Amino acid sequence: MYLIGTDIGTQGTKSVIVDEKGNFISDSFQEYNVLTSKLSWAEQWPDVWLSAVVKTLKKCLEKSKIKAKDVAGIAFSGLYGGSGIPVDRNKVPLYPCLIWMDRRARKETEWVKENVPKDEIFGITGNYVDSYFGFTKMMWIKKHEPKVWEDTYEFVTPKDYIVYKLTGELATDYSSAGNIGGVFDIHKRTWSDEMCKVLGIPKEKLPKRILKSTDVVGKLCKEYADATGLLEGTPIVSGGIDAPVAQLSAGVLNEGEHVAMAGTSMCWGTVHNGKYLTPSLVSFPYVVYEDEMIYTFGGSATSGALARWFRDEFGDYEKEVEKKTGISAYSLLEMEAKTIPPGSDGVIVLPYFMGERSPIWDPDAKGTILGLSLYHKRAHVYKAMLEAAAYSLRHNMEVAISTGMKLNPDCWIVGGVARSEFWVKIFADVTGFNMKRLSKDVEAPFGDAFLAGLGTKIIDRPERIKEWIKFRPLICVDEENHRIYDKYYKVYLEAYKRVKDIFQRLSEFS
Repeated sequence: MYLIGTDIGTQGTKSVIVDEKGNFISDSFQEYNVLTSKLSWAEQWPDVWLSAVVKTLKKCLEKSKIKAKDVAGIAFSGLYGGSGIPVDRNKVPLYPCLIWMDRRARKETEWVKENVPKDEIFGITGNYVDSYFGFTKMMWIKKHEPKVWEDTYEFVTPKDYIVYKLTGELATDYSSAGNIGGVFDIHKRTWSDEMCKVLGIPKEKLPKRILKSTDVVGKLCKEYADATGLLEGTPIVSGGIDAPVAQLSAGVLNEGEHVAMAGTSMCWGTVHNGKYLTPSLVSFPYVVYEDEMIYTFGGSATSGALARWFRDEFGDYEKEVEKKTGISAYSLLEMEAKTIPPGSDGVIVLPYFMGERSPIWDPDAKGTILGLSLYHKRAHVYKAMLEAAAYSLRHNMEVAISTGMKLNPDCWIVGGVARSEFWVKIFADVTGFNMKRLSKDVEAPFGDAFLAGLGTKIIDRPERIKEWIKFRPLICVDEENHRIYDKYYKVYLEAYKRVKDIFQRLSEFS
């Protein structure tokens, strides 16, 4: 039997097929864009996700040459959908999804800070408040789109909307519910009547069914069976938020194990029994052992997005060469950057190109390049961009360590960024943690396929994930480079403190 995992990401959807032992069979990827019609806005309509899911499932199955009847089940993960998609009683979308990247709910965030004691909201939810969280985005819709708010039957996460379209069943999972923040009681694992009342978000507008990530939500309907080539009635398993599913894909089940999921954004996380909660990071139930295990992560708004922005804005030559030779534009940019020493000869980038999530929680933060001189070349700036993502990762790690967490010396890294050995080496040297990469870059979809196996009883227990994973050779820390980066990292932290007020003043002009 075979298992399918599909991850609905911010900039694309990927599906993979594996066998019962986790051996890779086939994959397919479909790219799309985020709508950014205004400064700090980031939204998507669900039709782009649905189209991408159908296309990748169909292509994946065709490439695999397997029979549809041999697919035991499918599970989905998805980007953190922020507000979720407000749908009416007929499940018709009323407004685009305000995704995690959207930062428009500034005033709502400030209202919560001024009117809800920090200890109260953190004590119930295990989280604090920021425009990143879904509940602040819901509050924005309530204030600015009253007709949408009035007509909203339920806010549905990206992957749960897709599951609904494929099965006709509407539900969510514990990781998706917990990531909304604000209104989810992390201790009772359900919606908080108290916080719903305080924040003015009726519990009736939140998902009515919360399932485990391994629960079967429903069966694939005929319409989408015909569209994908899969068998009508194929079990669809709930799945979860992409970051913890990617964590699972690396085999994380124990305290001390930690993973950086480096794609468009960065989510670094670890698991524990709930004793290391901190308002500086994000916490919610893990995608296995939901009743007892908490996933805590730090999320930076940009990681791979930094390299992509640089390529798109300053890499026209590399993109042309890529068209003619097939050599990736990123590889060409890296060839130049390899000649630049650690610290980029004094160039430091603050990677806050879309504001920032943890640990600074500053929607007004801006991307900044410091230290330029006429000596510096384009390659200095590109390498400083890569280093900036690594500084951000280290910042989140250090906040977690300050809570008492003990982290293993090896950090697993998954996601698109992990394809670059050069960049991963920078992560190792900056953070001081060795980096382990999976032998196959399948990340969250691989974890989804495993959840599909658990949900359909093809796999008997979560510990089997350890048997699925294989690693490439460890990328070890260069201690001399690490000592150099220690100096630059301190400047990186100080730089933000020095320009924080300027960021706020700039935001007032826009």
